[in-house]
Amino acid sequence: MNKTLTGSVLSAALLAALVLPAGAADLRPRPVTKAPPPVPTPMAQVYNWTGFYIGGHVGGAFTGDNSLAGSDGRFLGGVQLGADYQFNSNWVLGIEAQYGWLTNGNGGVAFPVGGIASQEPRGIGSVTGRFGYAWGPTLAYVKGGYAFADNHTSVTVAGVPQAFMADGGKDGWTVGAGLEYMFAPNWSAKVEYQYYDFGNTTFSAGPPALVGTSFRNDVHTVKAGLNYRFNWGGPEVPRY
Repeated sequence: MNKTLTGSVLSAALLAALVLPAGAADLRPRPVTKAPPPVPTPMAQVYNWTGFYIGGHVGGAFTGDNSLAGSDGRFLGGVQLGADYQFNSNWVLGIEAQYGWLTNGNGGVAFPVGGIASQEPRGIGSVTGRFGYAWGPTLAYVKGGYAFADNHTSVTVAGVPQAFMADGGKDGWTVGAGLEYMFAPNWSAKVEYQYYDFGNTTFSAGPPALVGTSFRNDVHTVKAGLNYRFNWGGPEVPRY
């Protein structure tokens, strides 16, 4: 009996010696695998409209009905400078001065005895306020303010210049609207419609057929322009 018991104890001890190391190996701590770091989202560009700008424009000018300048369209080319301030993220408030030179047109108003009264608008300018809404690189705006014109008025009878007196047609008001697009950090392009009203030109002296008559002085313009912007609000700021 003692030999049998002793053999059983030895067999159990031998089995335990073989099993326990294998179990201990299974209980060893497993290596920890870290999750990869998050990939940042691409940076979005913030467009800044605050700052001064200077530029040029080209386009066409067209007079209204009953005008001494006639109904022919004219080529328009000029310059502009201004300043904008962007606030509350999307709103833009600014001021702009603009002047454009006009090509000569053909026309005028004929009156009896072979007379012609004509007016050549050699240039038009404006000083306006500007108010707009920007989303990204695009700005939609309206404008309005003071307008002035460089007009040359003449009266002839049978080709001979005549003395006359007339007033009006120099100072007025203007309104307009446009779209501007910032295609580079300091460059923007725009398209714009602007209406000018210089009141009436009224003849108070001259050929009898003209005395007391009045003519309209309004101009419609369509322009495309290019601006270089000096941003004093700081460079474009990237954000995530």
